[in-house]
Amino acid sequence: MQETTPQLPQNEPWENGWAPDTSRAPGTRRLWLAGGLAIATIVACVTAIAVNRNATEEPSAKAESPSPVDDGPGLLSFASPSASTKSAPGTKSLPSSGKTTASASASATPPHDKAGHKASAKPSKSKGSSGSSGSSGSSGSDGGSHGSKTPSAWKSMRSVNYPDRYWHVNGDYVKLDSVGSAYARRDATFKVVKGLANASCYSFATADGTYLRHRNFVLRSERNDGSSLFKQDATFCARASMYSGAVMLESVNYPGRFLRHQNFQLKLDAYQNNYQYWADSAFKLVDGLA
Repeated sequence: MQETTPQLPQNEPWENGWAPDTSRAPGTRRLWLAGGLAIATIVACVTAIAVNRNATEEPSAKAESPSPVDDGPGLLSFASPSASTKSAPGTKSLPSSGKTTASASASATPPHDKAGHKASAKPSKSKGSSGSSGSSGSSGSDGGSHGSKTPSAWKSMRSVNYPDRYWHVNGDYVKLDSVGSAYARRDATFKVVKGLANASCYSFATADGTYLRHRNFVLRSERNDGSSLFKQDATFCARASMYSGAVMLESVNYPGRFLRHQNFQLKLDAYQNNYQYWADSAFKLVDGLA
């Protein structure tokens, strides 16, 4: 007798009671689910791209500027600039020792610096005479030592973001310090004179007859040796600041580098387009502390 292999009965339920649906091809339900998931993914991606594009096309909101501190005495108004020197709008001018001063002109936007930091415009430079022989007083190379301490001549430089700290000669260096004693106040008071290298800019003399100059980009107090390098190192041009009543001071021989404090040390630093730099490089000229 021929043996036959037993076969499952057709169209009969399995042991669990389920019977396969033979009316459609296997896997159709999975295909529909996969297709629906793919369509949902595409719709989500298109929506996300549209939202991001709208967000980038809208003008980005500017970061809120730190509120400037109380102006205090601020910059003072003195004699008008000479007819040969014209100031551009936005100029901030420091006073010299009672005589006619030339304003250092600047646009409201800081310059493009040597280190390659980007800025939208470069401040215009005043056409003041260069090679000035010293201060506006009659004291020669030690111009700050013999002038009378009148409010128009002797000033202190106060930090904008640390309003309780001032430029202060500490040893041979200039730091941003809190000054309490009479001796400290004396070393935080300077005679603002015409720039040694450019009469349209400014130099700062001390009561000891020295000048503030940068060396290796660090601000320090040294005696004038009469050299052209010293005069340039000790000359700074006032530029517009975003803070009312404050100025930024740009080196005459390193355009694009401004005096700023860092770890309370005064130094020349290349311009940076951010609020921290703007605050660190903004100073207010106030009545002398001494």
